[in-house]
Amino acid sequence: MTDTTPAVDLTEAEAEVDLPEIGDESRYEALMQTIRNRVTVRKFDPDYVVPERHYEMILEAARHGPSGANAQPWQFIVVRDQDTKAKITEYFVAEQRFRAKAKMKFPTPDYRGLATAPGFIVVCSDMRWTNAFPVLNDGSDLDRMYHENAERILLQSVAAATMSAHLAAASLGYNVWWVTAIGQEEAQNAMRPLLGIPDEISVLDIFLFGPPAAKPYKRWRRPMEEILHRDRYDKTYFMSDDELDDWIRTRRHRVMYKDASKID
Repeated sequence: MTDTTPAVDLTEAEAEVDLPEIGDESRYEALMQTIRNRVTVRKFDPDYVVPERHYEMILEAARHGPSGANAQPWQFIVVRDQDTKAKITEYFVAEQRFRAKAKMKFPTPDYRGLATAPGFIVVCSDMRWTNAFPVLNDGSDLDRMYHENAERILLQSVAAATMSAHLAAASLGYNVWWVTAIGQEEAQNAMRPLLGIPDEISVLDIFLFGPPAAKPYKRWRRPMEEILHRDRYDKTYFMSDDELDDWIRTRRHRVMYKDASKID
């Protein structure tokens, strides 16, 4: 049988590899400036119109994200219709109210800000791409373990592409908002009809960007000594169950929304 699969053209990939010499720090600070300026806001200037070129530049960065087996299991839907934005916002506002009634004690953001975002991109994936990663597909316990790992690979791949988009938006001067944790069936049922998404495709995240409605601030970051381990895990900053519960109860809400200078 003749193989009619088109050959992969590597010309583009080969041409775009342009790394500095090992140890050359000339590009590092420019990258770090972009990373530091990737700041979350939850209300945008609704009158701003994103140029079409900026969407293309941001998604060009996303498509160069790393992925397991180079599967590139992502799809992006640019939403410009304000009525559609409002309907998606309604779902999240309802979720916000549900959390309050359920007394989850989680400092949920004000989801009404979704509707103000000039840049509105729905991030999707086809979960069938998990079959591109090591799986047995025989229904065994071992197969279930491999499928769980394959799902992690897929989600990490989509997250990597999404973060590339965030950094591209930040490099263009925009503030951003990563809206996630929407894998519930209710969320899929609410958004698929609005966007014409097939049942096989799942909405994973919503990526919002634009000029902020008010001056943003940089939130707290853990100091290096709390996260860096050399050769072995250093238990100096390891939290017991009680310590972690206390942190969540007394500090979580502060680090989510407060200025870094006000976190002790």
